[in-house]
Amino acid sequence: MTISTPEGTGQDAVPEVSLALEEQAPTRRRLADSQPTTPRERFLDNLYYLRGRGALEISGVYALIVFCFVIASTVNSTGFPFLNSNNLSGVLSQNIPVLAILAIGAGVLMIAGEFDLSIGAVIGLCGVVFIRTANNTNWQVAFLVTIAVGMAVMLVNGLIVVTTRIPSFIATLGMSFFWTGASIYLNGTTPATFFPGVRSDTMVDLMAGNYGYFRSQLVWLLLIGVATWFLLHRHKSGNKFFAVGGNPAAAAAVSIKPTVVRLQAFAFLGLMVGIASSLYVARTSGMQPGTTESYTLLAIAAAVVGGCSLTGGRGSITGMIVGAALILTIENGLVLGNAPGFYVQLFLGLAIVIAAVFNKFMEGKAT
Repeated sequence: MTISTPEGTGQDAVPEVSLALEEQAPTRRRLADSQPTTPRERFLDNLYYLRGRGALEISGVYALIVFCFVIASTVNSTGFPFLNSNNLSGVLSQNIPVLAILAIGAGVLMIAGEFDLSIGAVIGLCGVVFIRTANNTNWQVAFLVTIAVGMAVMLVNGLIVVTTRIPSFIATLGMSFFWTGASIYLNGTTPATFFPGVRSDTMVDLMAGNYGYFRSQLVWLLLIGVATWFLLHRHKSGNKFFAVGGNPAAAAAVSIKPTVVRLQAFAFLGLMVGIASSLYVARTSGMQPGTTESYTLLAIAAAVVGGCSLTGGRGSITGMIVGAALILTIENGLVLGNAPGFYVQLFLGLAIVIAAVFNKFMEGKAT
């Protein structure tokens, strides 16, 4: 049996047959094909990303708490003045930004697999440096010097951790006592205060200005939050923090230097501490060494509540900010509700533990 072929076919028809087969064959799926392209897909992808790091769940809890506080304040504005401008501006928009900035620094360090227990002590040291430098020069120079001191101090902590290979818990716990002693040696036991005229109107407007329902510190938090969000979640440097905190050996295998990344995380924490300390003294106009120790555990608690893992490799900037807001909003609500002082500590501690357990549960569900 013979098969006849039309004229003009033969070997010339082979390419046409091959093209036809290639058109019928399934195409290979590329990584770029799975990337979101429409606004709706990008929005859902961001939600899934936040859920995987605990930020979405804790944001929902925080929204529910704020909603309850708003209802209570609307029903009884005199007995529970949550929506009062003095409360929103004088308490929430001053306290939350400082703690949130510290939580961002502590959270990034935790993502890299380390944490620091000297945050409160370094705040006191940086506050003393800011005031004394401003008294002898001006507040602009003092701000830069304070940031430099904060980064240098945290780099010392980081060098001790990475060179001696002792746990950061022990190293930074010991250094917290050292930095507290250094601030007392530098300033004495009396509070450091600004000389008359040093705390200028420009400094107050930029660092602690009152704009009705919010203060300028809230603007600082928004700027820092956006910048660090892009750094951590949209830049290769952020990927290195997650890689080193998640699996240092695997990170080293792909030419990432875990020691350098950890030192960068310590320096970043120092930057945040320097900024937060400057905002703190600009508002309070003084610094008493040894009185800021509570910020250490509050900053770490805010990061953990916001979804950061103590073992590293997990966290988000959104979660860190919401964690800080959740802690201080609950505290504010208890104070407004005239809860006794020990009740505030009791319920605040309980809320932190519940939030941490909730995040751990949701982490398992997301996985």
